[in-house]
Amino acid sequence: MPDLFAAPTAPELEALGLSLRIGLVATLATLPIALALSLLLARGRFPGKWAVEALVNLPLVLPPVVTGLALLLLFGRNGPAGRLLSDVFGVSLLFHWTGAALAAGVMALPLMVRPIRLSIEAVDRGLEQAAATLGAPPLWVLATVTLPLALPGVIAGALLGFARAFGEFGATITFVGAIPGETRTLPVAVYAALQGVDGETAALRLALISVIVAVIALVATEAVSRRLSARSAVA
Repeated sequence: MPDLFAAPTAPELEALGLSLRIGLVATLATLPIALALSLLLARGRFPGKWAVEALVNLPLVLPPVVTGLALLLLFGRNGPAGRLLSDVFGVSLLFHWTGAALAAGVMALPLMVRPIRLSIEAVDRGLEQAAATLGAPPLWVLATVTLPLALPGVIAGALLGFARAFGEFGATITFVGAIPGETRTLPVAVYAALQGVDGETAALRLALISVIVAVIALVATEAVSRRLSARSAVA
């Protein structure tokens, strides 16, 4: 029977630390975009709204490998965005952990937008209108009324996005490969372990770590959402 509960090895801890860093950076970088898109979709009325919704949700229905290929075409050395980053800023996302964070953020975006958008749509518009009537500018209404009331959805979206970014595999390995210490995240390490001889034990151990982190994120999402919802109801 494989020893699944032995102390983690150095490569396993390295993959775990890299996944946590990429998941956190991807979540923090994507959250402002998710907020803006959620506001646009929840309150915006404009032609082509359906196209924006479809584009936001596209990573949910596309195979992750296809998303990774699209990122490679856009941000690769010969891609328009990749050439711009290289020529202007001297930055390349290929074979670097920042590229893995980009892939993880793209895959996490739809899961972040949905709960945030639903929370914004649930905010009482009368409260916003009352604040505006009292002379509050739109940004102040957003910061003091809309976002505080939508906070459970924002936190739930951030936690779900982190869980998705932490577990991202297909787009990551297609876009930035599986370089140890740089782009070999926990899911990529599971795949790499399965390719080796007698790698099932290592793969199972890594998979167990992934499951534990994912369950913690989901439980935290539910707990925080319930607590904030209860607090809002009391208030």
